[in-house]
Amino acid sequence: MEELYDVIILGGGPAGLTAGLYAGRGGLKTLLLEKGQDGGQIALTAELENYPGQLLEGETGLSLAGRMTEQCRRFGVERAADTIQSVRLDGPVKELTGERGTYRSRAVILATGAAPRPIGCENEARFVGQGISFCATCDGALFRGLEVYVAGGGDSAVEEAVYLTRFARKVTVIHRRDRLRAARSIQERAFANPKVAFLWDSVVVRAEGTDVLEAITLKNVKTGALSTLRADPADGMLGLFGFTGYTPNTGLFAGQLALEEGYISTGEDMSAGLPGVFAAGDVRRKSLRQVVTACADGAVAAVAAERYLQAQ
Repeated sequence: MEELYDVIILGGGPAGLTAGLYAGRGGLKTLLLEKGQDGGQIALTAELENYPGQLLEGETGLSLAGRMTEQCRRFGVERAADTIQSVRLDGPVKELTGERGTYRSRAVILATGAAPRPIGCENEARFVGQGISFCATCDGALFRGLEVYVAGGGDSAVEEAVYLTRFARKVTVIHRRDRLRAARSIQERAFANPKVAFLWDSVVVRAEGTDVLEAITLKNVKTGALSTLRADPADGMLGLFGFTGYTPNTGLFAGQLALEEGYISTGEDMSAGLPGVFAAGDVRRKSLRQVVTACADGAVAAVAAERYLQAQ
């Protein structure tokens, strides 16, 4: 018979790690499952500037996640590295089955996150965190005074392009069509901003550079013509932000939980619609996806799980 935990947390990003901290500190027998590196998306962030109480100098996503991991360890949170392949969330005992075994608990917190849709260009993975980003709020200030490009044409892409003008000296939106998909009011703000330019009918097909992103190659989708945009030598690098949407990591839960556009719907207490099931962080339907909101979700979910267990 497999060990029975009070709570299993699926995901080791900021939401999952915070949930682990609160659950462990609350005296719950807690298991945190993560298939890869702790930190989730922030593990790709080379420098953090907007997390309250962070180190003022040299804080990276990895360093912050490392301290969160250590806090969980100190409060007795057990760990397992596994890729979960199926879950059973109904009933008083939840079961999560992975490549290495089956894990059982009385409550579960789902913190599997959401992944930005890739831009789809050659060498993309190599330059994530070294010029390529998917979060203007997280990384915009790192491109102060540089030229920045934004791939996408929807609401998020255009809104973030305008936001990036606070830091970049010029922001160019690269869109595969000849008109934006963003709401008219958002478009009007962008068109009125002298620091925003547009490249139509184009997609990014290649990223280049030595240690950081120094050039991008575009393809005109109508003519097939290629063109390369290079960083000003005085800058040494340029920025490329991808805003083509997010894909929530909820495939395991389809058919068991209510999903909105793929995201888990939750109540204020992070309850996910089944007794003893909670969700936290980017995997749930929410308006702002930041480290600080993920941590808040994780804390709320863990406290709600503790209360649920006390009532059983």
